[in-house]
Amino acid sequence: MVASDWLVERFEEKRSHLRAVAYRMLGSLNEADDAVQEAWLRLSRSDAASIENLGGWLTTVVARVSLDMLRERDARREELLGVHLPDPIVSRPDALDPEQEVILADSVGLALLVILETLGPDERLAFVLHDMFGVPFDEIALIVGRSPVAARQLASRARRRVRGAPTVSDTDLTRQRVVVDAFLAAARAGDFDALLAVLDPDIVLRADRGTVPPGTPGVLRGAHAVAKGALTFSRFAASARPALVNGAAGIVGFDSKGEPFSVMGFTVREGRIVAIDILADPVRLRRLDLTMLDE
Repeated sequence: MVASDWLVERFEEKRSHLRAVAYRMLGSLNEADDAVQEAWLRLSRSDAASIENLGGWLTTVVARVSLDMLRERDARREELLGVHLPDPIVSRPDALDPEQEVILADSVGLALLVILETLGPDERLAFVLHDMFGVPFDEIALIVGRSPVAARQLASRARRRVRGAPTVSDTDLTRQRVVVDAFLAAARAGDFDALLAVLDPDIVLRADRGTVPPGTPGVLRGAHAVAKGALTFSRFAASARPALVNGAAGIVGFDSKGEPFSVMGFTVREGRIVAIDILADPVRLRRLDLTMLDE
């Protein structure tokens, strides 16, 4: 095996892990792939034989590239209309493929990614690297150009933001599905009381519709407001299909032509839905591969 083949093999061993880091950092599958590809380009131009810890080196490179992308995104970000939802990972209702399992380890649901979107770039990096991947603050400090104490403070601020919101479902997928199926049945029937029965009083619904008319609400709060909104979904509920959305029980809605209308991720706690995150941007929906739901 020549050196270049050896290097490709070693890199491919790390690829899923690197995509997981980049996806948590960026909330975008395409940008995550770009960050991983950039890490490969930098590795191929380096003296790989002198790298003692290849996995750590690649993780640092992906983190640096992702941080630069976040900072650029933050600098050019204009006032957005509505809500921007991270890319959902949609799979069959009964199984994730092995690569998805790596990316979604540690219950990286849509609700958590939405909260990460509210963090500053440095805070997000510190939280993702330390709390999700166990990278020491000394190494994080070098990436963000701050002291280890400041890096620890960045992660602490991010941690408080994450802990202040419901971001992780109960672990029992069967129980999640029972609750989500009850929500879907109530929406199909137009049963307001049945909807209220499965919604937490303080539920938050976030909907990313892409380019939306001014005044269109992107966030609904409280069980009554969400239940009323779900009644408008009833005409599409009949053709909705169960799916896993970021590893949790979810729904993919289809219109009368069989085109995807929405991807809905649910956060379920103690038998009630505490958060619903909906991607209904037609442009982004067309980019998703949903063929597995037809199998």
